[in-house]
Amino acid sequence: MARKEPIGRSCPGCARRKTGADGAAPLGPASIQSKLENDLRFSSFVDRIAGEGAEAWKIHDAARQAKARGEDILMLSIGDPDFATPTPICDAAIAAIRAGDTHYTDMAGRERLRDGIVRRHNLLSGLNFDADNVLILSGAQCALFSTALCIAGAGEEVIILDPAYVTYEAVVRASGARLVRVAQPAETGFRPDFAAIEAAITGQTRAMLITNPNNPTGVVMTQAELEGIADIARRHDLWVVSDEVYGDLVFEGRHHAIAGLPGMAERTVTVGSLSKSHAMTGWRVGWAIGPKPLMTHLDNLALAMLYGSPGFIQEAAIAAIDAGESVVADMRDTYRRRRDRAIEALSGVQGLRCAIPQSGMFLMADIRGLGITSSAFAWGLLREQGVSVLDASPFGACAQGHIRMSFTLSEAQTSEACRRIAAYAQALETV
Repeated sequence: MARKEPIGRSCPGCARRKTGADGAAPLGPASIQSKLENDLRFSSFVDRIAGEGAEAWKIHDAARQAKARGEDILMLSIGDPDFATPTPICDAAIAAIRAGDTHYTDMAGRERLRDGIVRRHNLLSGLNFDADNVLILSGAQCALFSTALCIAGAGEEVIILDPAYVTYEAVVRASGARLVRVAQPAETGFRPDFAAIEAAITGQTRAMLITNPNNPTGVVMTQAELEGIADIARRHDLWVVSDEVYGDLVFEGRHHAIAGLPGMAERTVTVGSLSKSHAMTGWRVGWAIGPKPLMTHLDNLALAMLYGSPGFIQEAAIAAIDAGESVVADMRDTYRRRRDRAIEALSGVQGLRCAIPQSGMFLMADIRGLGITSSAFAWGLLREQGVSVLDASPFGACAQGHIRMSFTLSEAQTSEACRRIAAYAQALETV
């Protein structure tokens, strides 16, 4: 029951609270919001990092809330593995915490971790980099953001191959540069179109940002395709930022590092992490590998933005790197089985066609034959069948009419999710 003030008595403090120090009425929540919108000003930066990409996750958030309410929801809308980080990796972090490893660390990252990362990179690329070519950052996302700020600026342009991961838009625009999309249509297998890339280059083009293997398509570039991109970069004196987060999860073919091609070591930034290959999404450990002059600038930015990665997390990352292929092979085999299960379950669904991914944990399904937008399909699927997938349109114009689903549930749950997807698609066919 609310306490009432005695009639006829006045409290000076209460009077001040009611009128404010200057005698004016205090601002309530609605008034504060109005003042924020009308009087106070924000940096133009907040507009640059907003956009369609930032909206892509709304359906995932809605599904997560429904699941938290106890609803029967199968979540295929995000690339977060359903299994825990391997025990030896967790044990390394726990031991480090218990040993007091909770203080500031080297800005660039621990040398032992950087040595392990650069050894793997050198084996793949044939380069002879050392630890000073590596900077540890808070996940691949932080590495991409930091790299963009260091190589591009206002009035410049960065080319990406469409479809591309949804955060690239904000990453590039944060630097002040303009994002230039080059189409890789579904009809040509989402493969690079070199003539289209050449046509997109202007005097303001500063860099190309590629994802190999690709998210969302699962395409793995061939050696010849990478050589084509490298040739363009050399002739036009461009940076290449190569996001290779899914490099350890190639099912068919082989992952090639563009940094190892002639003339590319000095103009390539390779971004990686342990999130997908070692089920460490929540640990937020990633890196950028590149020429040493760039590492100096990235280190300065990390000083202002991050001030070093936690030591116990780096110890876990060292354990992950030291574990080698054994952990990665198990993860890769798991995703391959789930991919095959999903392809088999959806292959006969009328109006729906699946692009078979060569890598990663995602499948792109073309639903244009169902006569419905991908956004309407995704929301309807969640509402009617309790399955959460992403409308792929925010990944780019070439992904319109597609949905993206992940392989982050067990084989049994993947099969059930595909059964529900098929049922929803078949119901649309009968309308």
